[in-house]
Amino acid sequence: MTDNELKRMANRLRLDVVETVHAAGDGHPGPCMSVADLVSVLYFEEMRLNPKEPGWRERDRFILSKGHACPILYAALARRGFFGLEELPKLRSLEGMLQGHPDMHKTPGIDSVSGSLGNGVAIGLGMALGLRQQDIDSYVYVAVGDGEMNEGVIWEAAMAAAWHKAGNLIVFGDCNNEQSGGRCTEMTSLYPVYEKWEAFHWHVQRIDGHNISEIRGAIDVARKVKDRPSFIEMKTVKGKNIPYMEDNNAWHKRTPTGEEVETARKALEGLL
Repeated sequence: MTDNELKRMANRLRLDVVETVHAAGDGHPGPCMSVADLVSVLYFEEMRLNPKEPGWRERDRFILSKGHACPILYAALARRGFFGLEELPKLRSLEGMLQGHPDMHKTPGIDSVSGSLGNGVAIGLGMALGLRQQDIDSYVYVAVGDGEMNEGVIWEAAMAAAWHKAGNLIVFGDCNNEQSGGRCTEMTSLYPVYEKWEAFHWHVQRIDGHNISEIRGAIDVARKVKDRPSFIEMKTVKGKNIPYMEDNNAWHKRTPTGEEVETARKALEGLL
């Protein structure tokens, strides 16, 4: 897909999230919007996948470590053909298979249970080393939130990944400077993020997380680094492209009304 097509897909996924959370009556819409462009690039262009065989041994893996943002991942999986779009409104319901946090045992296309914050990098490292042991030339991609980086286990995994020279592990930092309790820089801040990952001997890049071309370019660069893992710091906006959600932490976990769904639809009309 072209950059413009991927951008349109990201906005289609954003609207899917608004509609899904509205139908479910629960969910975390704000954190979904900041990673929509990344998810679009990965699932519709960069990742090696087979929707007809979700457990395909040669596939690339993706772990949404900030698992509360799973509605954006579910939307991508549905539009990629892992299951039907009719499953989306069943989010968090007994009738559906889409859990409040990703569950690989219940949802096709999910590579790891996640949502207990901080575990995604360690799980991703285990997968990356397992793939290397089996001579499988696939990549493991992990998305972590900047607030999530307060978790100590992330830094244990970062040390181990560098030690093992896990070049097939690529971690994206969703740096929107928001976490559930407020701005990251006003809490127990891990900023500056770039310098910390660099100090842990990772290959590090900094990009605009809403620029499709920059996301694709950074992935291309990271894949060429074979002797160490890669971290890509993405500067993002929580609630991106939804007027009442943008940079508004009240939308970390909240359900849009019918009127707010229509407002989002009108805002995204020209972007789809």
